[in-house]
Amino acid sequence: MTDDNPLLATGALARFDLIRPAHVAPAVDALIAQARAAVERVAASPEPARWDNVAAPIAAALDRLDRAWSAVRHLNAVVSTPELRDAYNGNLPKVTALYTDLGQDERLYAKYKAIAASPAFASLDAAQRRVVDNELRDFRLGGAELPAGQKKRFKEVQEELASLSAKFDDNVLDAENAWALHVDDASRLRGIPADVLAAARAEAQAEGRPGWKLTLRMPCYVPVMQYADDRDLRARMHHGYSTLASDLGDDPAHDNSAIIERILALRDEEARLLGYANFGEVSLVPKMAGSPAEVIAFVRDLAVRARPFAERDFAELAAFARDELGIGDPQAWDFPYASEKLRQKRYAFSEQEVKQYFPQERVLAGLFGLVQTLYGVSIAPSQAPVWHPDVRFYDIRSRDGAIVGQFYLDLHAREGKQSGAWMDDAVNRRRDGGRLQHPVAFLTCNFAPPAVVDGRPQPSLLTHRDIVTMFHEFGHGLHLLLTRVDVPGVSGIEGVEWDAVELPSQIMENWCWERDVLESMSAHVRTGEKLPRPLFERMVAAKNFQSGLGTLRQVEFALFDMLLHTEYLPGRRGPHADAQAVLAAVRREVAVVPRPDYDRFMHAFGHIFAGGYAAGYYSYKWAEVLSADAFSLFEEVGVLSPEAGARFRDEVLARGGSRPALESFVAFRGRPPQIDALLRHNGMTTSS
Repeated sequence: MTDDNPLLATGALARFDLIRPAHVAPAVDALIAQARAAVERVAASPEPARWDNVAAPIAAALDRLDRAWSAVRHLNAVVSTPELRDAYNGNLPKVTALYTDLGQDERLYAKYKAIAASPAFASLDAAQRRVVDNELRDFRLGGAELPAGQKKRFKEVQEELASLSAKFDDNVLDAENAWALHVDDASRLRGIPADVLAAARAEAQAEGRPGWKLTLRMPCYVPVMQYADDRDLRARMHHGYSTLASDLGDDPAHDNSAIIERILALRDEEARLLGYANFGEVSLVPKMAGSPAEVIAFVRDLAVRARPFAERDFAELAAFARDELGIGDPQAWDFPYASEKLRQKRYAFSEQEVKQYFPQERVLAGLFGLVQTLYGVSIAPSQAPVWHPDVRFYDIRSRDGAIVGQFYLDLHAREGKQSGAWMDDAVNRRRDGGRLQHPVAFLTCNFAPPAVVDGRPQPSLLTHRDIVTMFHEFGHGLHLLLTRVDVPGVSGIEGVEWDAVELPSQIMENWCWERDVLESMSAHVRTGEKLPRPLFERMVAAKNFQSGLGTLRQVEFALFDMLLHTEYLPGRRGPHADAQAVLAAVRREVAVVPRPDYDRFMHAFGHIFAGGYAAGYYSYKWAEVLSADAFSLFEEVGVLSPEAGARFRDEVLARGGSRPALESFVAFRGRPPQIDALLRHNGMTTSS
């Protein structure tokens, strides 16, 4: 161990300004050695098993490793370089092996079983009992009950899965960074917003080239698809995006096809080793849903409810494209363009018009003000070492001024940063003796950075869709940051059923449609004018524009994910020849919008191949039922009600995973969840 390794520093916050790829391996080796030594002391102790000599010391031993590895994992996602990627991928098997070994340690398993069987178990608090129950479940899922030979194979499977998931993400990022369309003819760019063109010109100039450089990063790709009048330009962009990291992509080295098949085969093998019929069953053990059949029935029921609205949406869109835009046979690259034109005609506004009222700084101020009103906390800028000049750091404080939590905010797209938006934990809340460790979150988005438009600097402007994304991720952050649980394993988002973890994020989206909230965060970029009421009313009228199509798209993802992990069993049996055939069958069943044969969306579907949503993507719709119904209480008592906010904080956010999510929901809402609010919020009722 070296004293100058920032990953081994004992401070509360990581020294992101000092961490280099060369620090990763020595730090990981040292921290794994410390953790293994501590675990060995616990496992070999002859003392009767108690909470304070088993669970507490193991949590303390793993905390430093978790925090250091979280920093490395995050850097690899937001400032990826070949050297950092090699360091991350080279050490990932070591970390995976440690946790697999812990999950299979029969000595530790026996100690947790002894704690659960002891008279003292009843005297533990609810959070501690929940941890013990979860640990017993996770030992079984980790292979602790397997014979020695199968344990070895289970460990090999886990290590290979971890490496494959990391490689999947690497391929998507590399393919996205490698793809570009250089345009020299300005006439081909008609319709594209000025700020997007300014950024594209800046990208080209940075490479010493004339013209404009179009990329597949969201701040460029989405507005090009929505506004570019050149149909061929849209088609080329769509083909590039839809074939990312696939067999039809530009570089075979980035093809995820074999990785997908191997991941699915390994997950199937894992399930069979554990005695389950398929990976879908394994995935649901720690979730709210009881079985794959229950999930599939839920998703298909939603498809039936949404289909009439989706068919109506598509018929209107196709007719508009034909009659108003002269596109007689609209294709996938035409639908975003036609949708935006139809929205503008029907509701007399565009996303580009709306975003002029939402400079990023005003939106942040409005978001922070809302959180202060609802949850009685304050948010203020603070100081911490960061990994990029754009990154900011904030404190969240209680009314008495005490720090509740802190978070990093990284909002802008850039090369070397994975696309999408997410929240991750940097530090989890825990109490170690008399010391309280407060939580720290990473909040990451990929919005357009400030630009120079018509020779004038322009701040980052957010579309309403961007605002919804920011609120969503901040809801995840609040779940981590406002916990009052001090017990590792069930603090913040830890231990929360995966199909309930979207509740705090999705409920935040509802305030993006409230007049007072939107007005508080609006100021026209040129005039400072607040969002005009007529424009707001048109936005609300358009809220459920094509919601049937949007719902079916999510249903398509969810059903594909669950069938992929239950019906398609690589190398054994099943009705489908390969994963792409599963997707084709799902689209035949539920989709309304036709997809081109080249569409390889799943090759970049990181949620299920590199994230935590394998056989769990349905969670977005499952939790949307919870969030819509939970928000209906705010609608009943006042959407800015501090009393309702305090109740949501106390019964949901503060509880973390210390009790089942359904209990937390019922404690807040006063009854089990109902689907009516979801259908109403999406405009899918008989009166719609």
